[in-house]
Amino acid sequence: MPALPTLRNAGARVIRPGRAKDPRVPHVPLAAFVVDCAVYVDGRRLDGHWNHRDAIGEVRRRGEGFVWIGLHEPDAEQIHDIAEVFGLHPLAVEDAVHAHQRPKIERYTGAAGGGDDMLFSVFKTMRYVAHASPTTANEIVESGELMVFLGRDFVVTVRHGQHSGLRRVRHNLEADPEHLAQGPAVVLHAVADHIVDSYLDVAAGVENDIDVMETEVFAPYTEVGAEQIYMMKREVLELRRAVTPLVTPMRRLTEGYSPLVPSEVRSYFRDVEDHLATVAERVASFDELLTTLVDAVLAKITLRQNNDMRKITAYAALLAVPTMLAGIYGMNFDYMPELHWEFGYPAVILAILLICGVLWRTFRKNRWL
Repeated sequence: MPALPTLRNAGARVIRPGRAKDPRVPHVPLAAFVVDCAVYVDGRRLDGHWNHRDAIGEVRRRGEGFVWIGLHEPDAEQIHDIAEVFGLHPLAVEDAVHAHQRPKIERYTGAAGGGDDMLFSVFKTMRYVAHASPTTANEIVESGELMVFLGRDFVVTVRHGQHSGLRRVRHNLEADPEHLAQGPAVVLHAVADHIVDSYLDVAAGVENDIDVMETEVFAPYTEVGAEQIYMMKREVLELRRAVTPLVTPMRRLTEGYSPLVPSEVRSYFRDVEDHLATVAERVASFDELLTTLVDAVLAKITLRQNNDMRKITAYAALLAVPTMLAGIYGMNFDYMPELHWEFGYPAVILAILLICGVLWRTFRKNRWL
């Protein structure tokens, strides 16, 4: 097996395989990162508590079954021992430690122990964040990551984030030994199916939020700003980045991309691919609809500004009439129309009111006021 490269954890602390650990840094046992470790033979879980070395040793001694070990946010030091025991590819191990990877499914030839192939899968986990209203929410979806190493006789899952745990997935698989007996590829399918189903739930929640926002945008006397719609577009983009890159790799699995996924299991991946394509189409439609809503909000703002300008113009016209007449009669000329007439002043006031009334009625008729 090639030597593992230098890996960095989230704190940028460099750990080089084969070198002594800094004594000032407290040692964290691997068990702190292990969620569960089990040996499955003929689809049934063997009794006892296993560590990763004893588990894979038992499987290879028997010549049947597989190991499933689940990790939660391990650092580079802790995953190094697992990578060495299971023969994980160093590039895939580095991705699993760093996280923030693009969804993908990669095949590493001769990576696992004994020269076997290894599949490395990266999934973005998504969770819908409950909120009172999409027009006031600061976050709609929360994301995490889940990596799956698939070998001939093992599955290693590495989870980043506080949601999308696999306890229910493991429980459901253990309740169906006949299905689990088909091998570790069944675990990869169950994980992919679980994640894609969560995409469907998130898409349904986002769709409801968009419907609410659409109603608010087109309702009279509402104040939905373009900023809130842009926030929703950002959340939809996060969902789209999780779903879209996974469509092609999932299709390749159904077409026999790796011998680690036997033909009887590939049929299950076709159902996952179909659901994933459905989610991808819905997410694409969300983005288009939100773009339309942004245009609608901007159009409403423009229309409201035009209405305001018409009202200001109408009031300015009404004020211009008394201003003009008062300015004319305030010039103190000796020879002004009706200047010395007894009813001159009331007549001018009446003329002002009459002209302003005609203008006001005209503006109201044309809906300027």
